[in-house]
Amino acid sequence: MSRALVLGGGGIAGIGWEAGLVTGLREAGVDLGAADLVVGTSAGSVVGTMVRQGADLRELVSQVAEAEAGAAPMKVDMEKVMQAFMFMFDTNMDRAEARRKVGALAMEVAGDGARLAQIADRLPSREWPEAPLKITAVDAEDGSLRVWEAASGAPLPSVVASSCCVPCVFPPVEINGRRYIDGGVHSISNADLAAGHDRVVVIEPLAHLTPRSVLRDELALLEGARTLALGPDQPAIEAFGADVLDPALWIPAFQAGLAQAPAVVEQVAEVWE
Repeated sequence: MSRALVLGGGGIAGIGWEAGLVTGLREAGVDLGAADLVVGTSAGSVVGTMVRQGADLRELVSQVAEAEAGAAPMKVDMEKVMQAFMFMFDTNMDRAEARRKVGALAMEVAGDGARLAQIADRLPSREWPEAPLKITAVDAEDGSLRVWEAASGAPLPSVVASSCCVPCVFPPVEINGRRYIDGGVHSISNADLAAGHDRVVVIEPLAHLTPRSVLRDELALLEGARTLALGPDQPAIEAFGADVLDPALWIPAFQAGLAQAPAVVEQVAEVWE
């Protein structure tokens, strides 16, 4: 039996909540870190890397929260951000064309990517973990999905930054002469990358905000695997608020994930074990 853990995108709220949920499940006796494969997109790339590097998630989130205490919310061009998200979720538009349009908008952003780089630089290690880890990003020019692995040869901090590069919030991340944006532009979870595994748990911080048809199509490609998809409960959604990139969310989101874990541990164990 092989198992895959899929961690989706969701900003700072997503990182905190996923870390709290994984921690709570582990403390309840279900270790998702024992997965044969971890797939991380955006926020999930951060948590997936932390899990693969054996980090104490509670301690690491606390450290980052302390470092960012008092940090002001980012100033972004909300008109461009909303335009990008309209392309991403327009089910009438060809998906490849939508990604190219989002990439074109993203490449117009010339802002400071320092905060994005900080998230990647605060990983436990700058080295790729030995256990299988896939991290997603999207080529800003042609809209194609890029799946990063250790064998890709790209620096891990840059790879994580590319996966977390929310379009029109951060400038695209350059790796080997190409520019990349958030893997969530392709799919908020990219769960189909878990194909070939018998048990798959998908953790989706933005399940309440994103079209369910995308995940259903991805799970249909897993060829009979036993699957479970988890999104935030109502208290977690309320904790997230309206701005999932708010640096004040590290601890509240972590606590929300931790609190949700006991309610879902039996579901997860049934699939995982």
